[in-house]
Amino acid sequence: QVQFQESGGGVVKSGESLTVSCTASGSTLAYWSVGWFRQVPGKEREGVSCISAGNGETYYADSAKGRFTISRDSAKNTVDLQMNSLKVEDTAVYYCATVEAIDQSRCVIPSWYDYWGPGIQVTVAS
Repeated sequence: QVQFQESGGGVVKSGESLTVSCTASGSTLAYWSVGWFRQVPGKEREGVSCISAGNGETYYADSAKGRFTISRDSAKNTVDLQMNSLKVEDTAVYYCATVEAIDQSRCVIPSWYDYWGPGIQVTVAS
């Protein structure tokens, strides 16, 4: 059974950095397109970034551009989201989601993904 799990969340101060990772068990993440999403209570789940399975093409939402970097670590079988210059408004539960293939124009739309991790809290304090 394929499962995906987030790790690396926690509490940081505004301006600091944090990396969250998506790990796969029962599969190789390189075969999956992976998206990172976040959600705060009362709001819809927001797409942050994604990376395609084939050519590794990446996409960033405007809120992430210039601050976040998505990448694959094949040795660790993870997809990492490095978040720099964090802001209080980045506070959310972060989720990784996977699908075998997805058009990059849709990669920050939650409904296109098949599998989701349970989520991990990232809190940015002022």
